[in-house]
Amino acid sequence: MEFSIIIPVAPNRNTEVLESLKVVDYPSNKYEIIIEKGINPSENRDSGITKAKYENLIFLDDDAFIEKDFLNNIKNFFDKYPDVDIVGGIQLTPHSDSFFSKIAGIALSSFFGAYKMKNRYAGTKVNLNASEKDLTSAICVIKKHVFNKISDFNPKYFPGEDPDLFIRAKKNNLKLASDPNIKIYHKRRPNFSSFFKQIYSYGHARPRISNNALISVFVMPSLFIVYLVLLPLLITINKLFIFPIAIYGASSVLFAAYDSIKHKNLKAFFLLPFLYLTMHISYGLGFLNGLIKEDQ
Repeated sequence: MEFSIIIPVAPNRNTEVLESLKVVDYPSNKYEIIIEKGINPSENRDSGITKAKYENLIFLDDDAFIEKDFLNNIKNFFDKYPDVDIVGGIQLTPHSDSFFSKIAGIALSSFFGAYKMKNRYAGTKVNLNASEKDLTSAICVIKKHVFNKISDFNPKYFPGEDPDLFIRAKKNNLKLASDPNIKIYHKRRPNFSSFFKQIYSYGHARPRISNNALISVFVMPSLFIVYLVLLPLLITINKLFIFPIAIYGASSVLFAAYDSIKHKNLKAFFLLPFLYLTMHISYGLGFLNGLIKEDQ
């Protein structure tokens, strides 16, 4: 099985993933590496698609690294499930990341922090009915014929161009899957500010790619923000309005305890509640801003 590995690279960035690709355990004549540099990752991926000579297109982020069996694991998946059109893997946090980055990785893989999107970071079994909640363009394999049925990555939707593509693929009855054996180690944001901006950008992109965004789970963080803003007024009307925030706080602490024990990182307990809150507020603010701009 042959692969075209497409790596979008922003200007002035190093293609760090090349270091691990150099030692991958796979015949060198059965894969090619296409590096596309530019400001917009979607345009870079689309350009790489036109240059690819093989049917199986692997998309990787530039700041990741893979293990030696990466390509063999992809081959094994398609040997077993040849009719799958798109398969994604999971993003794990590198062992070399800083303390904050590792805890950010735990928050991203938490049900309380990310709901079903946690599957992108913590999938545990093969899913043959995957959706955009399970897949990202940081690690996915798309058969080239898919782009004959649906259009390429939409540069206007960055950083929501990959869920948009997966949604369109699903609507066109293409088969999407995810496999935790296909994995990369992807660097996390190193501080609160960059983590806030990352999640904010995801929320900002969502209204543009989901026609039913206002009746989906994605609107919940925005409703949470509206509640927080109105809370001083609400409690003057009835003190019972304090209960939702009390329940949220208790849930945050309980999930922090659960996630820190699950990942065998007890120090994470003290940071996770603040990261959960950062995720929910930043996503909600981004969603609201994206919704306002979408209506203009």
